[in-house]
Amino acid sequence: MVIETHEEQVLSKNEDRDRRTKRRFLIEQEVHYKMLYGQRIAETGNGRTMNISSGGVWFSTENMLTTGMPIELSMTWPVLLNDSCPMKLMIYGCVVRSNGKSAAVAIERYEFRTQGSRQFQAAVPVAAEFHLPR
Repeated sequence: MVIETHEEQVLSKNEDRDRRTKRRFLIEQEVHYKMLYGQRIAETGNGRTMNISSGGVWFSTENMLTTGMPIELSMTWPVLLNDSCPMKLMIYGCVVRSNGKSAAVAIERYEFRTQGSRQFQAAVPVAAEFHLPR
């Protein structure tokens, strides 16, 4: 479902006023982020996505993020695979804008990961012992 605000409807009628080339979707989901400094994690936090497109994500943040830094976002995808398997969307990109309460990330790559079907998760015993052959 795509919901456009009045502002987006006006801007879509006048393409010259909006520089964005990708359609934005108002998807609000909890997001976890990791700011990366080389192979090390410089900062972590939580927020909520406000809108997402194939080119970027706008989300709330706990702190102001450093522009230009690589970032990894993780969010639960709102639709189940085959109506039973939860999915997670992993987004890898770079912070292009931050104002202390929210940030924009340009997506460099993304991947969907399955989290196991709910039926399978319920059937797995909590405690299990494994023995290696001698």
